[in-house]
Amino acid sequence: MLKAFIKAARLRTLPLSVSGIVLGSLLAAEENKFNVYICILAIITTIGFQVVSNFANDYGDGVKGTDNEDRVGPQRALQSGAISPKQMLNAIKITSLVTFLVAILLVYIAFGTTHLNYFILFIIFGIASIAAAIKYTMGSNPFGYNGYGDVFVFLFFGLLSVIGSYFLYTKQLDYLLFLPASALGLLSAAVLNLNNMRDRSSDDASNKRTLVVKIGAKNAKYYHFFLLIFALLCSIIYELVQFKSYWQFLFLIAFIPILKHLFMVYKNNDPALLDPELKKLALSTFLFAILFGLGHLL
Repeated sequence: MLKAFIKAARLRTLPLSVSGIVLGSLLAAEENKFNVYICILAIITTIGFQVVSNFANDYGDGVKGTDNEDRVGPQRALQSGAISPKQMLNAIKITSLVTFLVAILLVYIAFGTTHLNYFILFIIFGIASIAAAIKYTMGSNPFGYNGYGDVFVFLFFGLLSVIGSYFLYTKQLDYLLFLPASALGLLSAAVLNLNNMRDRSSDDASNKRTLVVKIGAKNAKYYHFFLLIFALLCSIIYELVQFKSYWQFLFLIAFIPILKHLFMVYKNNDPALLDPELKKLALSTFLFAILFGLGHLL
């Protein structure tokens, strides 16, 4: 049973989920504002949000019949029968509660009692994150079934993750950070888009109206190119505006496998071949976050 839940947690998605925390933390370290306790708790909280999302995705797609024999990707827990719907629902509730408690501790360490307004605001963010993770595929009108998953990923994996974590350390907002935060959000949305391109046929048959299903396979490729190229442009613009050292362009190394991936997607006509690319793009995004942040510390 434990093995089934570990598999359902989809460990390969966790590096991508913490990329924003890594980037926000490193950029805060550039300002000499780093706090190891905030970093650890922020990572644990984010992993918790991601696991809740993965459990909810497994549950939502499982009970709706979206995960079936026509699905291209790996078999899910409910789909295989390894975990019952009731067991998964209980796991979602427990993981949500534990994650929320860790989030409260994180916000308290970051703001204490001297910044009550910030404390309340970030608690609201925490509740919204859990609600969004669950609502992605669960309920009567999940937004993941209506083509809004990309917006969710951009906002939570990009803007909120990077800018929110930076704010936890510094207690200030730098509007230029919307550029690298947007870059990370776009890369994360590209991972989701790739997943949806792989599952387009089965999603369409199950009435899961992802953006890929709505715009079609050909336009989904164009959209994929836009996400990756615009992420590169946002990053370059930020570094040019904030230029201090050529080390800031260290992140370009991460775009070598990303551009190679882009060429593969361009040539590909077999959705099954996109599955290995998910891991490559997710890890390249994680590498981008590390290199972008390190470039500002060297």
